[in-house]
Amino acid sequence: MLERRARSNPLCLVFAWLALGVAGTGCVIGGQGPALDTDQGTSSPDPRARERLQMVRTQIESRDVGDSAVLAAMRKVPRHLFVPAHLQDEAYADSPLPIGFGQTISQPYIVAYMSELLDVSRTHKVLEIGTGSGYQAAVLGELAGQVFTIEIVPELGERARALLQQLGYANVHVRVGDGYGGWPEQAPFDRIMVTAAPDHVPQPLVDQLAVGGMLVLPVGTWHQEIVVITKTRAGVTERRTIAVRFVPLTRRPLPQ
Repeated sequence: MLERRARSNPLCLVFAWLALGVAGTGCVIGGQGPALDTDQGTSSPDPRARERLQMVRTQIESRDVGDSAVLAAMRKVPRHLFVPAHLQDEAYADSPLPIGFGQTISQPYIVAYMSELLDVSRTHKVLEIGTGSGYQAAVLGELAGQVFTIEIVPELGERARALLQQLGYANVHVRVGDGYGGWPEQAPFDRIMVTAAPDHVPQPLVDQLAVGGMLVLPVGTWHQEIVVITKTRAGVTERRTIAVRFVPLTRRPLPQ
């Protein structure tokens, strides 16, 4: 198991496996998220809504994630639909789950933690490297104006695209390919998130940040940390938050 420490308790270890993702053919997808039960219990019936509310209370709010928009997104997005059918009863557990092709959907707390760090607003254009199941992209779709997400495994990218379209995320756009180089024709981005660990901060992603923009990613090989890059007119600043263990960022082999 891969582990990281919760901020609120340095002795509390939580899992941090994330779906390996990473850049090819752009595609615009389908509405603005599913109509599901929230704290107020409104809109269409959802048998898993209570599980999501408990997940947010016990796994996320209890670990000091307090951004109201992030919490609302975590209550709304139907995580169980992003995992294989035989694992849906485990979808709201405090752990990652396999999604096929040797990849995982990340632990709910990690999704919320990184989303809060990214500090996304409705005016932002966001790039995500590593679509995986599409769950993090859906959460970002609840927070941002537009989300562009890149996945290196074609089967995962196509599956995420279809599900996001089915759920009505018209503001999420999927590309299949190597995400190390970002999505230059859509740059600049206000926010960039990477959900697998390179051994250094990819310069193309820094280059594609808007002034005032932020990049959140795990960096390292065996020893990894979450790094927050902020781009200013004077250059870039960097801060490191927590120790983590992510799958490595995979790249396509260079032509011989």
